[in-house]
Amino acid sequence: FVVAISFIGGITYVVGEIAGMMGCVMGIKPGVTAITFVAIGTSLPDTFASMTAAKESRYADSAVGNVTGSNSVNVFLGLGLPWVIGVIYSGNNNEVYQVPAKGLGISVVLFLCCSLVGMAILIIRRCFVGGELGGSGACKWISCTLFVSLWVAYIVVSTLNMYEIINLDF
Repeated sequence: FVVAISFIGGITYVVGEIAGMMGCVMGIKPGVTAITFVAIGTSLPDTFASMTAAKESRYADSAVGNVTGSNSVNVFLGLGLPWVIGVIYSGNNNEVYQVPAKGLGISVVLFLCCSLVGMAILIIRRCFVGGELGGSGACKWISCTLFVSLWVAYIVVSTLNMYEIINLDF
């Protein structure tokens, strides 16, 4: 277990460092780099696994479960575990643990809103199309457009907030 956590931590560190360097070279703020490059880097393998699951499953439930589970693990372990370790470490060293998390509040709220809209889309598709994936050509393209639009809206609003063009922090 410890070896697996160390391996995952090492991969996360490498992805984070490469994304940080790319952001620095491109002049992009670290928060924007995190919600774009790092998110894509951690989710791309899961996308291919979900695509394979969708092709091999009659109703694609395993593909939807894989995406949902993977993103939940990325968010809760990717954010939660380092913070828990940081709090324990600083507590043991009589230090105050503070994280300057500009934009985190709005990112969480946006993520929650986009997730709820996405789940509503899946429920509507289940009721009217008979499954989360597939259906007629028009139905597939409408669903695809809605999901891509949710992603773009999340990136745009988070980026505008991080560059202080709009101020939505809590």
